[in-house]
Amino acid sequence: MAGGFLRTPMILAATAAFVLAGCSELQRRDTGPGGAPLETFTAEQIFERGEFELNRSNEEAAAFYFGEVERLYPYSELAKRALIMQAFAYHQDKDYENARAASQRFIDFYPADDDAAYAQYLLALSYYDQIELVGRDQGLTFQALQSLRTVIERYPDSEYARSAILKFDLAFDHLAGKEMEIGRYYLKRDHYGAAINRFRVVVEDFQTTTHTAEALHRLVEGYLSLGLIEEAQTAGAVLGYNYQSTDWYEDSYALLTGQGLEPKVFEGNWLGAVYRQMVRGEWL
Repeated sequence: MAGGFLRTPMILAATAAFVLAGCSELQRRDTGPGGAPLETFTAEQIFERGEFELNRSNEEAAAFYFGEVERLYPYSELAKRALIMQAFAYHQDKDYENARAASQRFIDFYPADDDAAYAQYLLALSYYDQIELVGRDQGLTFQALQSLRTVIERYPDSEYARSAILKFDLAFDHLAGKEMEIGRYYLKRDHYGAAINRFRVVVEDFQTTTHTAEALHRLVEGYLSLGLIEEAQTAGAVLGYNYQSTDWYEDSYALLTGQGLEPKVFEGNWLGAVYRQMVRGEWL
């Protein structure tokens, strides 16, 4: 009895020393106070150290300690919690590759857990947070869209679904923005055919984005430059039906009327099909 009674304060003292040791750098991260190996500490003690490091914004160290809980105590209840916390710590540290890896491990190991939705959301964020600039690699945007769609479809009732929908729309807009950026580049250099191809992608594939009105106006510019009058008039007509109050329509109308033309639909080109879809709702 006496030995067991004395053991409790000794454990509490070791726990306090382990956490408080975070106030000064440890000689080695894989040891505790006094150089004691991490293996001598409980899962709870190591987890608490991870939380301590996270609270003082040392995310890299926090991820390490959460990982040690999983490594040293793989079958404990805390191992599962430590894995999702490790993914969070990596994401906070902007270590997106490791954040994805930890999130995916959680999804693979605990697909039915309540935190699986959050793990999938973290996985999506690890792509999404890298696409803020439209000029970045658009492969990340496609991966973000795929991962966000998984959140929306697999966890529609979760607290993360609404945020995933908003981010999905923004990521979709990024893709359209990239097409517009390239199209403008070609247009400024009088490469009208290449520019038109980019703007056509926006109109056909990204109609719900904020770039559609400008894309239609740029099509008017491009087609007029090539002398393709019917296509230019049709692009102007589609623009007028959908975005008549915008500056883009005013500019297109001025371009057309300046050449004695008017917005008018001609059914014999691809924009005629767009007109049937966007105005008449004929998706055939």
